Amino acid sequence: MARPRKVTSLPIKPLEVVQYGHPALRSKGKKIEKIDDSIVTLANEMILTMYEEDGCGLAAQQVGRALQLAVIDVMPAFEDRPSRAWIDGRELKLESLMPLVMINPEIHPVGEERSTEVEGCLSMPGLHDEIERPTRIRVICQDLDGSILDFEAEGLLSRAAQHEVDHLHGILFIDHLPSESLKEHQPLLRKFQSQASF
Repeated sequence: MARPRKVTSLPIKPLEVVQYGHPALRSKGKKIEKIDDSIVTLANEMILTMYEEDGCGLAAQQVGRALQLAVIDVMPAFEDRPSRAWIDGRELKLESLMPLVMINPEIHPVGEERSTEVEGCLSMPGLHDEIERPTRIRVICQDLDGSILDFEAEGLLSRAAQHEVDHLHGILFIDHLPSESLKEHQPLLRKFQSQASF
């Protein structure tokens, strides 16, 4: 399902990814009321930044902006961490969704199944741990054209969408860890905080 891509005439450049300790990472994103050139440019810059940082997702908070905007592309990791997506019960070719821009997204678990996999975060380089999340989810969001996207996802796409939507509400993946695991990461978290620039 090919979708028209809104492009910007403004020059785009990679953005700085803020590290753990930056206040934007704990900020709830403001709802985007109007998808104007500034939002289109920001989304395209976030996509470029995600690729340059070798990530599969990036939220506006990670570039210092408290907005309900995130981008995802799971295709580079597909061989090791596959994904599936459906619209109205019909399976999609994932390439048709990628790169995915999610504006004002909502996520709802589908079924009771949960799975545990390793997650990391571009705002906490080198920190990884196992996180339990719903296996299958429903995502409802707007794309850059303002169209409503409503799809179900499994695999890395499900996990990345949940991780990024958490960011949009000021929640980090480490918030899902038990206290013992979090304690193990404290030296690295303190290092990030001491280096955070804002």
